Amino acid sequence: MAMNSNTPKQTSHLKREILVRVIKAYLSDNFEENTRLIPYAMRPKNSDVPNYRCCIFKERAILRDRTIAGLGFSIEETDDSVLLSDLAVKAENRETPQDHPLTVLTTACKGCVPSRIYVTDLCQGCVARPCVNTCKFGAISIQNGKSVIDPEKCKNCGMCIQVCPYQAIQKIIVPCENACPVGAIAKDENGHAKIDFDKCISCGKCASACPFGAVHEKSQIIDVLKQIKHKRKNQKRVIAMVAPAMFGQLPCTPGQLKEAILKLGFDDVYEVAQGADITTKTEAHEFVERLENGEEFMTTSCCAGYNELVDKHIPEMQHFRSDTKTPMYYTAEIAKCENPGAITVFFSPCVAKKREALNNSNVDYVLNYEEIGAWMIALGIQVAECEESNFKTEASAEGRNYCITGGVAKAVQTLLPEEIPAHPVIIDGLTKQTVRDLKKYAKNGMCELGNLIEVMACTGGCLGGNSTVNAIKPAVKQVTNYVNESHSIKEQFEEQKN
Repeated sequence: MAMNSNTPKQTSHLKREILVRVIKAYLSDNFEENTRLIPYAMRPKNSDVPNYRCCIFKERAILRDRTIAGLGFSIEETDDSVLLSDLAVKAENRETPQDHPLTVLTTACKGCVPSRIYVTDLCQGCVARPCVNTCKFGAISIQNGKSVIDPEKCKNCGMCIQVCPYQAIQKIIVPCENACPVGAIAKDENGHAKIDFDKCISCGKCASACPFGAVHEKSQIIDVLKQIKHKRKNQKRVIAMVAPAMFGQLPCTPGQLKEAILKLGFDDVYEVAQGADITTKTEAHEFVERLENGEEFMTTSCCAGYNELVDKHIPEMQHFRSDTKTPMYYTAEIAKCENPGAITVFFSPCVAKKREALNNSNVDYVLNYEEIGAWMIALGIQVAECEESNFKTEASAEGRNYCITGGVAKAVQTLLPEEIPAHPVIIDGLTKQTVRDLKKYAKNGMCELGNLIEVMACTGGCLGGNSTVNAIKPAVKQVTNYVNESHSIKEQFEEQKN
């Protein structure tokens, strides 16, 4: 199984192995004891040398924390003295998932040096002094013929880096802090990363950026396994809802993927692209209404990370954001309507959907693609060898294309009347700069580049989500092949009108 190109290979491997072991432990005759033994099984006493830390004891401590996250608990709220076996019992008895799906493994956090700009030995003390003359804050002076930066005055704007002819000025970055578009992660008093959940938009960029895998999702895999184990006793069907990006992750056809999911124990599989079709129709109608009412632009609303960004950091954008619900929302509504009392599980490419699901009573649990992949490995399911199983409802090409950057705007455009001009603007990933751009559009009440703004938190769209398992290029190819086999939403729309 390929790794997401944004995720460090070693940490993805560890995360997957932990999940596989947690799943196997749950399916075994002694869940508690086999969970307790995970760190010791992975780093036994006779290990010759540690793989990536100073000793096997440090590695066991980190593996313990990864197991805690795999059980669905926050490291910050878990006492060091609690046994993994006790946490396994607690996980099995849990009624609802914890809030805030991210946690920081302090044992794994390297405590990176503070982010700063500094002058290297390459400085030639040139006569032009471009760094001194460019700095607006008076942070750079010449001492002993070399440039020196005063950290008290430096604002980390980076202008001096751009003008130095010798590239003698460099910036030390902290990967997680540098990746976060809203400044929600920083060092605590002990030098370890800490997430400010009042600012966090659950985009998962910090989790992808950390080369030590210190930022971790809290898994809901035990919750879902429990529901499947007891579904006959509880008389509740368990329904999987598969987002379009999933079809780009594994080397198989969509029909084989559905059959593999059924083998996991699910009673049915819903394609979230059918919810995307509802989003498209509703959002297209809303866009027409807004333009007819004189509004300058509208942004899409299907990205959970973007929705959190607006709610927490750009409230002035709320007026311009579409009121249409997300594909997950509509699919869950359909699934619950057709299966009263069922348990719904959304398969997600990113952590943001776990936050969205907490506010939606129709979505009971969310599993990411890493967790689904680990589950299939634990059960020995080879998706490429599965038989074909068809979906009950066929979604459109446009709905299946939602996961690729530009796909949402393209879908909405398809259903617009000719007299309504749409000029799409694509925000391909949230960064500090794109957040500033969005704030400017909201403040000015207009976007000079266009009137239909598609915003995706992840570069590449949902296929670039922090929890995907395939690199973007092959994933795009797989999804595009599926899209090309599908009918147009316009044809479907015309049939319904007639």
